[in-house]
Amino acid sequence: MDHEREGPHLPPARGPLSAAVAARLRGTGPPPPPGAADAADPYGDDLQLALYLCYETHYRGFAGVPAEREWDPELLRARAGLERRFLAALRAGVPARDDVAGAVGELLVEPVDGQGVSHFLRDEGELWHLREYAAQRSLYHLKEADPHVWVLPRLWGRAKAAMAAVEFDEYGGGRADRVHARLFAGLMADLGLDTAYGRHLDAAPAACLATVNLMSLFGLHRALRGALVGHFAAVEITSSPGSRRLAEAMRRTGAGPAAEHFYDEHVEADAVHEQIVRHEVIGGLLEEEPDLAADVAFGVDATGHVEDRFSTRLLADWRAGRSALRTPLPPAPGHPVR
Repeated sequence: MDHEREGPHLPPARGPLSAAVAARLRGTGPPPPPGAADAADPYGDDLQLALYLCYETHYRGFAGVPAEREWDPELLRARAGLERRFLAALRAGVPARDDVAGAVGELLVEPVDGQGVSHFLRDEGELWHLREYAAQRSLYHLKEADPHVWVLPRLWGRAKAAMAAVEFDEYGGGRADRVHARLFAGLMADLGLDTAYGRHLDAAPAACLATVNLMSLFGLHRALRGALVGHFAAVEITSSPGSRRLAEAMRRTGAGPAAEHFYDEHVEADAVHEQIVRHEVIGGLLEEEPDLAADVAFGVDATGHVEDRFSTRLLADWRAGRSALRTPLPPAPGHPVR
């Protein structure tokens, strides 16, 4: 099979839930039984990996796992239990509100004394920090935009047309060399990282997996289409200023031209996308379905919630001088590791 198309190998399990899901994918055992996720930590490694494994069957799958597992009824039943646990935690962790303008307005305000990951990487990050960040973000960026296109059949009118326009840009505007996933692979190569799809799954902690699982959760459920639009808005609105800081971090550390280009591209593109998403995607959706306002606000807030958890994990480890990864990165010439 072509290396660029082949899915990754199944990673080691992190507990009974992920072990049972992996066994079902391999055809060597049953999936988690009903209720198995009810007492699990919704943000823990075991549940988040189990959910990630289930969702990945809808993307490229895993090496040696039959494609038919995507619609395995028993696996889907187990996934539903994992999702209920995760979704309940998300709803408990963010305020319930239908003020979309307020939720979006908060994203438009850049704090004067920003303390997030992009600020850390811009101001004091070293190459090993950038390598760890890129390795973890690769779980999304190597399939950038894929979780979002599932919402297209569930939209119509202005929202559908505007969403399709933004996604067209994400996929390179018709040029394969400008597809954002390919641009990110170039960034990884500059940083001396393995660019194979899913290569760094085992290294990523639960807080990282949750940010990717959130997109799949919202994207795969028609009932959560409003939340997916809210999530997409949160990503696009915050991307341009964050990407500017990350581009500066790449330049300051001499990461390489492809590394700089990926974030420079997002500074420009996402500044435009932000306007389209706010006025046309959200505006068009709520014009047609005003009852989805609370779901859109939930999508915005849930995105901030999981991203804050991920940021807290990264900064706690990095400020303590230790790696934020579960397993170390292979060394690359000229790129220090921790």
